[in-house]
Amino acid sequence: MRYSDVKDTIFALSTPVGGAISILRASGSECYSVLKAIFSGRIAPRMLNYGKIHTVSAPVRDLDNAMAVYFPAPNSYTGEDMFELNLHGSYAVAREITELLENLGLRLADPGEFTKRAFLNGKMDLVQADAVMDLINSDTDRSADAALDQLNGGLSGRIAVIEEKLIASASELAAAMDYPDEMEDEVLSDSEAVLRVCVRELEKLISSGKKGRILREGAKVVIIGRPNAGKSSLMNALTGTNRAIVTDIAGTTRDTIEEKLDIAGCPVRLIDTAGLHESSDTVERMGIERARHEAETAELVIKMFDGTEIPSSYEIAELGSDGTNTLYAVNKSDICGENIEKVKNTLLKFVPEERLLVISCETGEGLGKLTEKIAESISSGESSGALVTNERHICCLMKAKKELEDALAAPTTDLKALALGSALEFLGEITGRTAGEEVIDGIFSRFCVGK
Repeated sequence: MRYSDVKDTIFALSTPVGGAISILRASGSECYSVLKAIFSGRIAPRMLNYGKIHTVSAPVRDLDNAMAVYFPAPNSYTGEDMFELNLHGSYAVAREITELLENLGLRLADPGEFTKRAFLNGKMDLVQADAVMDLINSDTDRSADAALDQLNGGLSGRIAVIEEKLIASASELAAAMDYPDEMEDEVLSDSEAVLRVCVRELEKLISSGKKGRILREGAKVVIIGRPNAGKSSLMNALTGTNRAIVTDIAGTTRDTIEEKLDIAGCPVRLIDTAGLHESSDTVERMGIERARHEAETAELVIKMFDGTEIPSSYEIAELGSDGTNTLYAVNKSDICGENIEKVKNTLLKFVPEERLLVISCETGEGLGKLTEKIAESISSGESSGALVTNERHICCLMKAKKELEDALAAPTTDLKALALGSALEFLGEITGRTAGEEVIDGIFSRFCVGK
């Protein structure tokens, strides 16, 4: 165990108070004796039983009718003795039972302390601990699936395979340094092949980081275009809300507006922006600059055009700086008549036909196709293995890859072994094998109390 042995017993509510049911959990060596003292029902391992929660000193008073389950160590979430109480979601009940447990010597848990104890007791590694928080915060099916895969050891397993290869190679290098005349040439040749394989595996994991971050944080999709092209109407249509104010007055939107939605199982951060045009108004210019910045940092840009008007020279000039992450939407197909073909033909001189769509935010025409195009553009696609979704993991993987590249270029066996050892240290930081207390504390500080 990295810290001094934990001897106290902790407790916390794991659900918000005020609903129908509140769940309180406890972990530590005193769990059985405390549960026996306060619960009138039968106590059987891993079986949910009905009884009353009551005080322990005279006059004995019932506090709630509850369901309780006891988990003996080591077969529990934390690896310690645990119990959980299903209480009525009353503030008064929660307060009285909290006071009861504190009077019996239990301590209110710190944020993330249950999961931290699970890590310290070997029930999970740091990748899985990170995944607990990712699963709690997941907004879509695919982000939940990615977090669950990590919680079940998908990423840890891939890292373990790389570590095994590097540890074996490090052992052979150590032997070669002890017996250079007999082993060095053969070992160096084998080691180089192993290191190159491991570098390729790390590159695959690092490249999955972009896909993983999208699933974890959401793809940033920014709507830009001239005033009154229908940007706010598109946001309202895609989200099914009236989040953005829509009027016939140009320049209604002067700042960015953000809304979350689920597109094909991928979380999306949809951002409406101020209209792009030449302006001498200070506030408008600030909004325009902010819109440009949002577009520069987006995974996908949707550029809107008013189908009732031929694109201006200002709009045409803007097309020259577009990247491959841009979709083009000609709006107002319900009212623009034959003008739509003129607008399309003008734009097709500058943009790919497969990325140009005709839509109507008013009638919904073309919005289904636009949604498909958005999903196609931001989709993380199918992965042959676990996705890396955490910035800390990506940073450690990149450092490990750099050390292995240095090992390949090292002129001597001892320098090669030194760089290989550093790579193993960085991989160990991901899973917690070599992580320091500061890293561990930082991870669990993000958790809420009761998790």
